[in-house]
Amino acid sequence: MATDDLDGVVAAPAHHVVLFENDAVRVLETTIRSGDVTPLHTHLTPTVSYVVSGSHLLRRDQDERTLLDTRTDPDFVMPRVLYSAGLPPHTLENPGPSDLVIIGVELKQRQG
Repeated sequence: MATDDLDGVVAAPAHHVVLFENDAVRVLETTIRSGDVTPLHTHLTPTVSYVVSGSHLLRRDQDERTLLDTRTDPDFVMPRVLYSAGLPPHTLENPGPSDLVIIGVELKQRQG
């Protein structure tokens, strides 16, 4: 179960930077250097992610099962827009030769 301590900014602060935040959205920049892997983290709300640069990404769950490996998808090209309605706790690895940079817009849930 996802908790606030697994929020990307808290659990993987070396990789996630808040660029903007208000009552409706939080915008993050995620940077993963070539060969690097983020600590286990999640995004607590639905997120639209724009993959700005890099060549591939590898997402694994907390049991190290592969959730996404773009190296196996011949149609995956950068830049790319991805959507998730809340991801389970995961790591993100950059197996490519250049830095992976992602801009994520986390949609905050409306109260009431």
